[in-house]
Amino acid sequence: MAVHRLFPGLAVLGIGAFFVRALAPVIGFNHLLLAIALGFVLTNAVGVPARLEPGIATHKLWLGAGIVLMGASVSLGAVRDAGWLVLLAILTVVGTTLLVVELLSRFVFGLTDRLGSLLAAGSSICGVSAVVAVAGAIRAREEQVAYAAATVLLFDAVTIAIYPVIGELLGLSGRVFGIWAGISMFSTGPAVAVGFAHSDVAGQWATITKLARNALIGVVVLAYASYYAREANRTDGGRSAPSAGVANSTVRTLWSEFPKFVLGFLALAVLSSLGAFSAAQRASLENAYNWLFLVAFVGLGTEIRLDELRQTGVTPAFVVLLALLVASTLSLAVLLLAFSSA
Repeated sequence: MAVHRLFPGLAVLGIGAFFVRALAPVIGFNHLLLAIALGFVLTNAVGVPARLEPGIATHKLWLGAGIVLMGASVSLGAVRDAGWLVLLAILTVVGTTLLVVELLSRFVFGLTDRLGSLLAAGSSICGVSAVVAVAGAIRAREEQVAYAAATVLLFDAVTIAIYPVIGELLGLSGRVFGIWAGISMFSTGPAVAVGFAHSDVAGQWATITKLARNALIGVVVLAYASYYAREANRTDGGRSAPSAGVANSTVRTLWSEFPKFVLGFLALAVLSSLGAFSAAQRASLENAYNWLFLVAFVGLGTEIRLDELRQTGVTPAFVVLLALLVASTLSLAVLLLAFSSA
Protein backbone atom coordinates (compact mmCIF):
# COMPACT_ATOMS: atom_id res chain seq x y z
CA MET A 1 0.00 0.00 0.00
CA ALA A 2 1.34 3.44 -0.96
CA VAL A 3 2.58 5.55 1.92
CA HIS A 4 0.57 8.58 0.78
CA ARG A 5 -2.64 6.61 1.40
CA LEU A 6 -1.58 5.85 4.96
CA PHE A 7 -0.37 9.31 5.91
CA PRO A 8 -3.73 11.07 6.63
CA GLY A 9 -4.87 8.35 9.02
CA LEU A 10 -1.43 8.09 10.64
CA ALA A 11 -1.48 11.84 11.19
CA VAL A 12 -4.83 11.55 12.97
CA LEU A 13 -3.49 8.79 15.23
CA GLY A 14 -0.37 10.83 16.04
CA ILE A 15 -2.26 14.06 16.72
CA GLY A 16 -4.75 12.15 18.84
CA ALA A 17 -1.94 10.60 20.88
CA PHE A 18 -0.31 14.00 21.58
CA PHE A 19 -3.71 15.49 22.45
CA VAL A 20 -4.46 12.70 24.91
CA ARG A 21 -0.99 12.92 26.47
CA ALA A 22 -1.53 16.62 27.16
CA LEU A 23 -5.16 16.35 28.29
CA ALA A 24 -5.00 13.30 30.56
CA PRO A 25 -3.05 14.97 33.43
CA VAL A 26 -5.33 18.00 33.28
CA ILE A 27 -8.57 16.06 33.72
CA GLY A 28 -7.05 13.34 35.91
CA PHE A 29 -8.01 10.44 33.63
CA ASN A 30 -5.85 7.52 32.54
CA HIS A 31 -4.24 8.38 29.22
CA LEU A 32 -4.72 4.95 27.61
CA LEU A 33 -8.43 4.77 28.40
CA LEU A 34 -8.76 8.39 27.28
CA ALA A 35 -7.15 7.43 23.96
CA ILE A 36 -9.78 4.73 23.44
CA ALA A 37 -12.52 7.19 24.38
CA LEU A 38 -11.17 9.70 21.85
CA GLY A 39 -11.25 7.12 19.07
CA PHE A 40 -14.75 6.06 20.10
CA VAL A 41 -16.04 9.63 19.93
CA LEU A 42 -14.28 10.20 16.62
CA THR A 43 -15.90 7.23 14.89
CA ASN A 44 -19.39 7.52 16.44
CA ALA A 45 -19.94 11.27 16.75
CA VAL A 46 -17.90 12.56 13.83
CA GLY A 47 -17.30 9.60 11.58
CA VAL A 48 -14.08 8.42 9.96
CA PRO A 49 -13.74 9.57 6.32
CA ALA A 50 -12.69 6.90 3.85
CA ARG A 51 -9.34 8.62 3.19
CA LEU A 52 -8.38 8.16 6.86
CA GLU A 53 -9.29 4.50 7.15
CA PRO A 54 -6.09 2.93 5.69
CA GLY A 55 -3.83 4.80 8.10
CA ILE A 56 -6.06 4.32 11.14
CA ALA A 57 -6.27 0.60 10.37
CA THR A 58 -2.52 0.34 11.12
CA HIS A 59 -3.28 0.63 14.85
CA LYS A 60 -2.92 -3.14 15.20
CA LEU A 61 0.62 -2.88 13.83
CA TRP A 62 1.54 -0.25 16.46
CA LEU A 63 0.01 -2.36 19.23
CA GLY A 64 2.08 -5.33 18.14
CA ALA A 65 5.23 -3.20 17.93
CA GLY A 66 4.59 -1.84 21.42
CA ILE A 67 4.17 -5.33 22.82
CA VAL A 68 7.43 -6.43 21.20
CA LEU A 69 9.34 -3.52 22.78
CA MET A 70 7.68 -4.18 26.13
CA GLY A 71 9.49 -7.51 26.19
CA ALA A 72 12.66 -5.65 27.20
CA SER A 73 10.98 -4.54 30.45
CA VAL A 74 9.62 -7.92 31.51
CA SER A 75 11.20 -9.86 34.34
CA LEU A 76 11.36 -13.49 33.28
CA GLY A 77 12.24 -14.37 36.86
CA ALA A 78 8.87 -13.13 38.08
CA VAL A 79 7.16 -14.95 35.25
CA ARG A 80 9.00 -18.15 36.13
CA ASP A 81 8.02 -17.89 39.78
CA ALA A 82 4.31 -17.65 39.00
CA GLY A 83 4.41 -19.47 35.69
CA TRP A 84 2.90 -22.79 36.66
CA LEU A 85 -0.07 -21.15 38.37
CA VAL A 86 -0.69 -18.72 35.51
CA LEU A 87 -0.47 -21.52 32.94
CA LEU A 88 -2.90 -23.66 34.93
CA ALA A 89 -5.29 -20.72 35.25
CA ILE A 90 -5.10 -20.01 31.50
CA LEU A 91 -5.81 -23.60 30.55
CA THR A 92 -8.67 -23.83 33.05
CA VAL A 93 -10.34 -20.59 31.92
CA VAL A 94 -9.91 -21.36 28.21
CA GLY A 95 -11.31 -24.86 28.65
CA THR A 96 -14.18 -23.70 30.85
CA THR A 97 -15.17 -20.90 28.48
CA LEU A 98 -15.08 -23.16 25.43
CA LEU A 99 -17.19 -25.78 27.16
CA VAL A 100 -19.75 -23.36 28.63
CA VAL A 101 -20.30 -21.50 25.35
CA GLU A 102 -20.57 -24.70 23.30
CA LEU A 103 -23.02 -26.34 25.73
CA LEU A 104 -25.20 -23.23 26.09
CA SER A 105 -25.19 -22.57 22.36
CA ARG A 106 -26.10 -26.09 21.27
CA PHE A 107 -28.28 -27.47 24.06
CA VAL A 108 -29.86 -24.48 25.81
CA PHE A 109 -30.29 -21.66 23.29
CA GLY A 110 -30.39 -23.65 20.05
CA LEU A 111 -27.75 -21.71 18.11
CA THR A 112 -26.20 -23.36 15.08
CA ASP A 113 -23.11 -25.44 15.75
CA ARG A 114 -20.76 -23.23 13.77
CA LEU A 115 -21.98 -19.98 15.31
CA GLY A 116 -21.56 -21.50 18.76
CA SER A 117 -18.02 -22.58 17.90
CA LEU A 118 -17.10 -19.10 16.64
CA LEU A 119 -18.46 -17.55 19.85
CA ALA A 120 -16.55 -20.09 21.93
CA ALA A 121 -13.27 -19.45 20.11
CA GLY A 122 -13.60 -15.66 20.23
CA SER A 123 -14.45 -15.52 23.93
CA SER A 124 -11.91 -18.12 25.06
CA ILE A 125 -8.78 -17.24 23.05
CA CYS A 126 -8.20 -13.90 21.36
CA GLY A 127 -11.37 -12.21 20.23
CA VAL A 128 -12.02 -11.44 16.58
CA SER A 129 -8.70 -12.99 15.47
CA ALA A 130 -9.81 -16.35 16.85
CA VAL A 131 -13.24 -15.94 15.26
CA VAL A 132 -11.68 -15.35 11.84
CA ALA A 133 -9.14 -18.16 12.22
CA VAL A 134 -11.73 -20.74 13.27
CA ALA A 135 -14.20 -19.52 10.64
CA GLY A 136 -11.69 -20.25 7.91
CA ALA A 137 -11.02 -23.71 9.32
CA ILE A 138 -14.68 -24.76 9.65
CA ARG A 139 -16.06 -22.90 6.62
CA ALA A 140 -18.53 -20.80 8.58
CA ARG A 141 -20.93 -18.52 6.71
CA GLU A 142 -20.25 -14.79 6.51
CA GLU A 143 -23.28 -13.85 8.61
CA GLN A 144 -22.12 -16.21 11.36
CA VAL A 145 -18.68 -14.58 11.36
CA ALA A 146 -20.32 -11.14 11.52
CA TYR A 147 -22.52 -12.08 14.48
CA ALA A 148 -19.64 -13.64 16.40
CA ALA A 149 -17.26 -10.73 15.70
CA ALA A 150 -19.88 -8.14 16.70
CA THR A 151 -20.55 -10.02 19.94
CA VAL A 152 -16.85 -10.09 20.80
CA LEU A 153 -16.50 -6.36 20.08
CA LEU A 154 -19.52 -5.66 22.29
CA PHE A 155 -17.85 -7.32 25.26
CA ASP A 156 -14.51 -5.68 24.48
CA ALA A 157 -16.30 -2.33 24.91
CA VAL A 158 -18.06 -3.44 28.10
CA THR A 159 -14.97 -4.90 29.78
CA ILE A 160 -12.85 -1.84 28.97
CA ALA A 161 -15.32 0.19 31.04
CA ILE A 162 -16.09 -2.33 33.80
CA TYR A 163 -12.76 -3.98 34.65
CA PRO A 164 -10.95 -0.85 35.91
CA VAL A 165 -13.93 -0.10 38.16
CA ILE A 166 -13.90 -3.62 39.63
CA GLY A 167 -10.14 -3.46 40.14
CA GLU A 168 -10.48 -0.17 42.00
CA LEU A 169 -13.41 -1.30 44.13
CA LEU A 170 -11.73 -4.53 45.17
CA GLY A 171 -8.30 -2.96 45.63
CA LEU A 172 -6.64 -5.63 43.49
CA SER A 173 -2.87 -5.73 43.37
CA GLY A 174 -1.14 -5.10 40.07
CA ARG A 175 -0.22 -8.75 39.58
CA VAL A 176 -3.69 -10.10 40.39
CA PHE A 177 -5.50 -7.51 38.26
CA GLY A 178 -3.14 -7.95 35.31
CA ILE A 179 -3.35 -11.74 35.28
CA TRP A 180 -7.13 -11.58 35.71
CA ALA A 181 -7.51 -9.17 32.77
CA GLY A 182 -5.21 -11.25 30.58
CA ILE A 183 -7.03 -14.47 31.45
CA SER A 184 -10.63 -13.35 31.09
CA MET A 185 -10.83 -10.40 28.65
CA PHE A 186 -11.36 -11.34 25.03
CA SER A 187 -9.01 -9.24 22.88
CA THR A 188 -5.37 -8.25 23.32
CA GLY A 189 -5.76 -4.48 22.93
CA PRO A 190 -8.43 -4.02 25.62
CA ALA A 191 -6.60 -6.35 28.03
CA VAL A 192 -3.34 -4.42 27.66
CA ALA A 193 -5.17 -1.08 27.96
CA VAL A 194 -6.98 -1.84 31.21
CA GLY A 195 -3.84 -3.47 32.60
CA PHE A 196 -1.72 -0.35 32.15
CA ALA A 197 -4.65 1.80 33.26
CA HIS A 198 -4.31 0.05 36.62
CA SER A 199 -0.50 0.11 36.90
CA ASP A 200 2.68 -0.74 35.00
CA VAL A 201 2.90 -4.05 36.88
CA ALA A 202 -0.68 -4.92 35.92
CA GLY A 203 -0.03 -3.93 32.33
CA GLN A 204 2.96 -6.23 32.03
CA TRP A 205 1.15 -9.16 33.64
CA ALA A 206 -1.93 -8.59 31.50
CA THR A 207 0.22 -8.63 28.36
CA ILE A 208 2.20 -11.72 29.34
CA THR A 209 -0.91 -13.66 30.31
CA LYS A 210 -2.86 -12.62 27.23
CA LEU A 211 -0.01 -13.55 24.89
CA ALA A 212 0.26 -16.98 26.50
CA ARG A 213 -3.48 -17.42 26.03
CA ASN A 214 -3.29 -16.21 22.42
CA ALA A 215 -0.70 -18.88 21.68
CA LEU A 216 -3.41 -21.51 22.19
CA ILE A 217 -5.12 -20.36 19.00
CA GLY A 218 -3.28 -23.06 17.05
CA VAL A 219 -4.58 -25.86 19.25
CA VAL A 220 -8.14 -24.59 19.09
CA VAL A 221 -8.18 -24.01 15.32
CA LEU A 222 -6.78 -27.47 14.59
CA ALA A 223 -9.20 -29.09 17.05
CA TYR A 224 -12.21 -27.42 15.46
CA ALA A 225 -11.00 -28.18 11.93
CA SER A 226 -10.60 -31.84 12.85
CA TYR A 227 -13.99 -32.02 14.57
CA TYR A 228 -15.95 -30.51 11.69
CA ALA A 229 -14.06 -32.59 9.14
CA ARG A 230 -15.06 -35.76 11.03
CA GLU A 231 -18.64 -34.51 11.29
CA ALA A 232 -18.81 -33.95 7.55
CA ASN A 233 -17.33 -37.38 6.92
CA ARG A 234 -19.84 -39.03 9.27
CA THR A 235 -22.81 -37.16 7.77
CA ASP A 236 -22.13 -38.34 4.21
CA GLY A 237 -21.46 -41.90 5.27
CA GLY A 238 -17.69 -41.67 5.08
CA ARG A 239 -17.62 -40.93 1.36
CA SER A 240 -15.58 -37.76 1.80
CA ALA A 241 -12.33 -37.30 3.64
CA PRO A 242 -10.48 -34.12 4.50
CA SER A 243 -8.49 -33.13 1.43
CA ALA A 244 -4.94 -31.87 1.34
CA GLY A 245 -6.33 -28.56 0.09
CA VAL A 246 -8.52 -28.15 3.18
CA ALA A 247 -5.60 -29.00 5.44
CA ASN A 248 -3.33 -26.53 3.68
CA SER A 249 -6.03 -23.86 3.86
CA THR A 250 -6.36 -24.42 7.61
CA VAL A 251 -2.61 -24.09 8.13
CA ARG A 252 -2.49 -20.89 6.05
CA THR A 253 -5.42 -19.42 7.98
CA LEU A 254 -3.80 -20.35 11.28
CA TRP A 255 -0.49 -18.71 10.36
CA SER A 256 -2.15 -15.57 9.02
CA GLU A 257 -4.09 -15.08 12.26
CA PHE A 258 -1.34 -16.16 14.66
CA PRO A 259 -0.14 -13.16 16.74
CA LYS A 260 3.42 -13.07 15.42
CA PHE A 261 4.42 -10.26 17.77
CA VAL A 262 4.51 -12.94 20.47
CA LEU A 263 7.79 -14.14 18.97
CA GLY A 264 9.33 -10.67 19.06
CA PHE A 265 8.15 -10.13 22.62
CA LEU A 266 9.80 -13.37 23.75
CA ALA A 267 13.03 -12.54 21.90
CA LEU A 268 13.42 -9.16 23.63
CA ALA A 269 12.46 -10.62 27.00
CA VAL A 270 15.21 -13.22 26.68
CA LEU A 271 17.77 -10.62 25.53
CA SER A 272 16.84 -8.37 28.44
CA SER A 273 17.23 -11.23 30.91
CA LEU A 274 20.69 -11.90 29.48
CA GLY A 275 21.70 -8.27 30.16
CA ALA A 276 21.65 -7.08 26.56
CA PHE A 277 20.09 -3.71 27.47
CA SER A 278 21.37 -1.04 29.83
CA ALA A 279 19.06 0.78 32.23
CA ALA A 280 19.01 3.80 29.92
CA GLN A 281 18.14 1.64 26.92
CA ARG A 282 15.32 -0.06 28.81
CA ALA A 283 13.97 3.35 29.80
CA SER A 284 14.03 4.48 26.16
CA LEU A 285 12.27 1.34 25.05
CA GLU A 286 9.64 1.83 27.76
CA ASN A 287 8.99 5.38 26.60
CA ALA A 288 8.74 4.12 23.01
CA TYR A 289 6.19 1.40 23.76
CA ASN A 290 4.12 3.80 25.87
CA TRP A 291 3.79 6.09 22.84
CA LEU A 292 3.07 3.16 20.53
CA PHE A 293 0.30 2.00 22.87
CA LEU A 294 -1.16 5.49 22.93
CA VAL A 295 -1.26 5.67 19.13
CA ALA A 296 -2.68 2.15 18.92
CA PHE A 297 -5.46 2.79 21.42
CA VAL A 298 -6.70 5.87 19.60
CA GLY A 299 -7.17 3.56 16.62
CA LEU A 300 -8.65 0.82 18.80
CA GLY A 301 -11.37 3.21 19.94
CA THR A 302 -12.47 3.71 16.34
CA GLU A 303 -13.24 -0.02 16.12
CA ILE A 304 -16.05 0.31 18.69
CA ARG A 305 -18.94 1.34 16.45
CA LEU A 306 -22.37 1.69 18.01
CA ASP A 307 -24.24 0.90 14.80
CA GLU A 308 -22.47 -2.46 14.54
CA LEU A 309 -22.95 -3.28 18.23
CA ARG A 310 -26.68 -2.69 17.89
CA GLN A 311 -26.82 -5.48 15.31
CA THR A 312 -25.54 -8.03 17.81
CA GLY A 313 -28.12 -10.73 18.43
CA VAL A 314 -29.47 -10.90 21.96
CA THR A 315 -29.04 -14.65 22.26
CA PRO A 316 -25.35 -14.82 21.22
CA ALA A 317 -24.59 -11.92 23.56
CA PHE A 318 -26.39 -13.62 26.45
CA VAL A 319 -24.50 -16.87 25.88
CA VAL A 320 -21.15 -15.09 25.94
CA LEU A 321 -22.18 -13.00 28.97
CA LEU A 322 -22.91 -16.14 30.99
CA ALA A 323 -19.57 -17.67 30.01
CA LEU A 324 -17.72 -14.45 30.85
CA LEU A 325 -19.36 -14.24 34.26
CA VAL A 326 -18.43 -17.83 35.06
CA ALA A 327 -14.83 -17.57 33.83
CA SER A 328 -14.06 -14.14 35.27
CA THR A 329 -15.62 -14.85 38.67
CA LEU A 330 -13.92 -18.21 39.14
CA SER A 331 -10.54 -16.99 37.89
CA LEU A 332 -10.60 -13.91 40.11
CA ALA A 333 -11.52 -16.00 43.16
CA VAL A 334 -8.65 -18.41 42.47
CA LEU A 335 -6.16 -15.59 41.89
CA LEU A 336 -7.16 -13.82 45.10
CA LEU A 337 -6.57 -17.02 47.03
CA ALA A 338 -3.29 -17.82 45.29
CA PHE A 339 -1.82 -14.31 45.56
CA SER A 340 -3.42 -13.17 48.79
CA SER A 341 -0.06 -11.87 50.01
CA ALA A 342 0.69 -9.95 46.78
